Amino acid sequence: MEQTIKAWAAPGPSQAFQPFSYDPGVLGPDEVEIQVEYCGICHSDLSMWDNEWGLSNYPLVPGHEVVGRIVARGRDVRSRREGERVGLGWFARSCMHCHQCLRGDYHLCAEAQGTIVGRHGGFAERVRCHWAWALPLPEGLAPDSSGPLFCGGATVFSPLIEFNVRPVDRVGVIGIGGLGHLALQFLRAWGCEVTAFTSHAGKSTDLLAMGAHRVVAATDREALAGLAGRLDALMVTTSAPLDWPHFLGVLAPRGRLHFVGAVLEPLNIPAFGLISGQKSVSGSPLGRIATVADMLNFADRHKVAPIVETFPMSRVNEALAHLRAGKARYRVVLTADF
Repeated sequence: MEQTIKAWAAPGPSQAFQPFSYDPGVLGPDEVEIQVEYCGICHSDLSMWDNEWGLSNYPLVPGHEVVGRIVARGRDVRSRREGERVGLGWFARSCMHCHQCLRGDYHLCAEAQGTIVGRHGGFAERVRCHWAWALPLPEGLAPDSSGPLFCGGATVFSPLIEFNVRPVDRVGVIGIGGLGHLALQFLRAWGCEVTAFTSHAGKSTDLLAMGAHRVVAATDREALAGLAGRLDALMVTTSAPLDWPHFLGVLAPRGRLHFVGAVLEPLNIPAFGLISGQKSVSGSPLGRIATVADMLNFADRHKVAPIVETFPMSRVNEALAHLRAGKARYRVVLTADF
């Protein structure tokens, strides 16, 4: 196999992507190499491109919503086969021996490696990872649109498991973009009463079709007041700062305000608003490997699918500009065309 991997890389923060190639070295004994067919673009790719989190190394090859086929296996890999179509999300490796890993919380491993943090990701012809993080794609899921499930889908599905969301619960989703549009679909299929909070009134028809029972303007204080004490949980998928005390008021007693969107500003949460209703504020990353697999099977069974726009990977700069401008409906996927 050709050792050099062709990719698209940014030479510095927010700089245009250029053709790039690198030598990945010897394939690790517990690694697989994936021939990239499709790669979704997540808002986290934008954040890494801009070095918004201070984690980026350049040249940067983003891309952590990969779908492709395994073309090589390390000598110790037994559970994946060459030619198998798999997906890869935010994590490419965890240590597999710490206390967190041994209890199944691989995504909470202190030594976990992000697919695009200190590594080259999926804006490339091939990408590598520990075999356990390369999850088989169910045959019923379309490969050209399923990449976003491995990051965005897993991120919004995991809290349903982790926090025991019930089919009778009333759940709101704040921010209906790449993450939020999947959350609506999963929650509706889960059996919940679903409220979509959005800053774009023009999306209402789409959001109702995705599964929302009602659509509310996220900045409409009168509308929020009308929902006081009504919802059992709120899932925050946006990275924008909002009026969190007012959203806290929407929660019923024992309600949970849960963050999966990377809001960078400190949260203005009044302690008394938590104490009086025994409410909680929490957050979570991606999810356990087993939970991601369960998510894929659930999506297959209930026909939950990302709504995507596609660009050839050679037009990656145009695709990223489209996403940054807020024009994506609702996820952008790159098709490898090396």
